Amino acid sequence: MNLMYIRKDLLQPRLYQELIYAKCKERNCLIVLPTGLGKTIIAMMIADYRLDKYGGKVLMLAPTKPLVLQHAETFRKFFTLPPEKIVALTGEISPNERVRAWARAKVVIATPQTIENDLLVGRISLEDVTLIIFDEAHRAVGNYAYVYIAKEYLKQAKNPHVIGLTASPGSTPEKIMEVLRNLGIEHIEYRSENSPDVKPYVQGIKFEWVKVELPELYKEVRKLLRDMLRDSLKPLAEAGLLDSTSADIPKKEILRAGQIINEEMAKGNHDLRKLLLFHAMALKLHHAIELLETQGLSALRVYLKRLYEEAKAGSTRASKELFLDKRMKKALALLIQAKELGIDHPKMEVLKGLIREQLKRKENSKIIVFTNYRETAKKVVEELMKDGIKARRFVGQASRENDRGMSQKEQKLILDAFARSEFNVLVATSVGEEGLDVPEVDLVIFYEPVPSAIRSVQRRGRTGRQKPGRVVILMAQGTRDEAYYWSSRQKEKIMRETIRMVSQMVRKERQLSLESYVKREVNEEIKEEKKETGGIKVVIDSRELRSEVVKKLKTLGIKIEVRTLDVGDYIVSEDVAIERKSANDFIQSIIDGRLFDQVKRLKEAYPRPVIIIEGQLYGIRNVHPNAIRGAIASIVLDFGVPVIFSSSSD
Repeated sequence: MNLMYIRKDLLQPRLYQELIYAKCKERNCLIVLPTGLGKTIIAMMIADYRLDKYGGKVLMLAPTKPLVLQHAETFRKFFTLPPEKIVALTGEISPNERVRAWARAKVVIATPQTIENDLLVGRISLEDVTLIIFDEAHRAVGNYAYVYIAKEYLKQAKNPHVIGLTASPGSTPEKIMEVLRNLGIEHIEYRSENSPDVKPYVQGIKFEWVKVELPELYKEVRKLLRDMLRDSLKPLAEAGLLDSTSADIPKKEILRAGQIINEEMAKGNHDLRKLLLFHAMALKLHHAIELLETQGLSALRVYLKRLYEEAKAGSTRASKELFLDKRMKKALALLIQAKELGIDHPKMEVLKGLIREQLKRKENSKIIVFTNYRETAKKVVEELMKDGIKARRFVGQASRENDRGMSQKEQKLILDAFARSEFNVLVATSVGEEGLDVPEVDLVIFYEPVPSAIRSVQRRGRTGRQKPGRVVILMAQGTRDEAYYWSSRQKEKIMRETIRMVSQMVRKERQLSLESYVKREVNEEIKEEKKETGGIKVVIDSRELRSEVVKKLKTLGIKIEVRTLDVGDYIVSEDVAIERKSANDFIQSIIDGRLFDQVKRLKEAYPRPVIIIEGQLYGIRNVHPNAIRGAIASIVLDFGVPVIFSSSSD
């Protein structure tokens, strides 16, 4: 293998990396490889080959800023290019600086939203990009920015080449085929830890699950809440909104029932109004049981305290009803008793035992604990610190009430300190899963099993890279925990089978290479539409760039100019401006009183304004249908502004 830019002294590719490179350097590939087995290395080898053969530049996309910065660091470490030729682009960099960086770079690593915006506004062109790499490629579905970028790339580039990287492309053939079609991919290279060419490099991961028996007091509280839940579900089932009144009903089904109630009420069927109370009670009880089973009594206590405050203030009727129930009073008494006895979730003691045992065996061990809830992460750190064990929390950037998120800088500082063994235990919520390079660890503990195959695979790859690792799953017997675990195992197995099936489907489709098919189809479409549009220009408000409408206009070959507009979202002529409102935004603007002020300003600025309302208007936000109809009538009759309804951005 002839490497031009890669530093051979630092990088000796493994056998499976060489094989995948050989198969993917000339055709559009999706590379499916468990986390930690060096997908980025293969991408760099292909980047080296494409730059050497075709020149131009390489674009790598990654969904989050930390991943972008991490990839940029890796490229700078292994590539002989001067550092200023390898640039990381995120929304934090000003548009003008991005344009300059794009012009001088050979390798660009960026977040997809940044590139999508720059493409829509016409700041950059993909003409001389000879390779595009989509990291975490399973995200290329629906309206995600990857989809639009791939379409534009196959249309603009002189020498297009697409590589997708993922540890888990999805669990159904349809989902994977959608990813392949959206990215114009024609071949899948799949490896698992058990593939013959990978096996020599992977130490076996010991996978243990530790069953935790719930104390009697727990079971009593759980029984009371489950009985109450069944009673709340009964009226919904009798009305035909649910198939069962089982306390093990998935939350999705309860949410769906609520949606139907709102839609029916919007049509004027007010008999269902009385069901809203039972629906709200069922949701609150479902969440309470989940907290009890997976997180513990203190988490449940905090939640019930919040509901009690709501009941006392009289702000929600459902909370009030719940606290009038004798069973809830009994459950509360049990929780107070548990607090006095110092009982919390038995998992906490088991967790501390596992960590102490690991540290006794090896003093400077690195341990990661994963949990689904920030509250639990906080509590785990507190409990470990009490025991004199050095632990730190690692959470995402979003801030919740009373709980500030972590900036990227803070995240990086914590990971660096963990790598230097300044503390032993990293307690992470789901932010630690996707591709972030968490240092080599001795033990991974799941505080609760994770139902999603994607996350399970991502986490498993966090250990056993250079030496045998150990993964322990804590599960409360006879609860959701156990169901989640089996569902996660099953999904992973299905994923492997699905990839095999899809690979065969792709082979059958080979005779009509997807790339040329997509390219031809898109070009024909655009030629036709360009003829029709005859050089139309639309001025768009910069805040609308997030909307799918802009991409659709661009694909139609319409000239786009982006500005910050005082009124309206789209100006299509001197007379006509269009205000586009999603159904949700329209209802919000009725609630907060902005609506008529906006319509008035629109009418004053343009002779022929139009309002488009996008999406299903009735049945959301519990606003009475007559209030909505009244607002629309007023816009049309009092202001003389036509209202057009559309079901989607198309």
